[in-house]
Amino acid sequence: MRDYALAAIAGIWLADGCSLLLAPRFMVERLREVIRHQPAIWTWQWVSVLAGAVLLIAAWPLTYQPLWIITALVMLLKGVLLALGPEAWRSRVVEWCLNRDDVDYRFVGIGLCTLAALLLHALGWMGSS
Repeated sequence: MRDYALAAIAGIWLADGCSLLLAPRFMVERLREVIRHQPAIWTWQWVSVLAGAVLLIAAWPLTYQPLWIITALVMLLKGVLLALGPEAWRSRVVEWCLNRDDVDYRFVGIGLCTLAALLLHALGWMGSS
């Protein structure tokens, strides 16, 4: 069960990363639209908190352990900030993130795809261990 939960997290990273690599401007515009029309979208940040907690606990025995600890803590902090943080902080952070150049989003996409590949490798689902 643990492996499947971690593989699901890797799948989300891979899907997000590929979409940012292939169509960053389209994805950002859709995100802006969702934020504008669905202000309650921030409650979904609790999924990030949950995924961060799962990653922190379940990935403990895997290779690249420091990477998973840091990644999980960042996921937890980001989720809590966007779910519970003051509106002024949240809007400032989100505006900064949404006003980057396309190449910046592509670097984020590469990072997410790399995290997904490393997690699948650590699980033994990719490459030779």
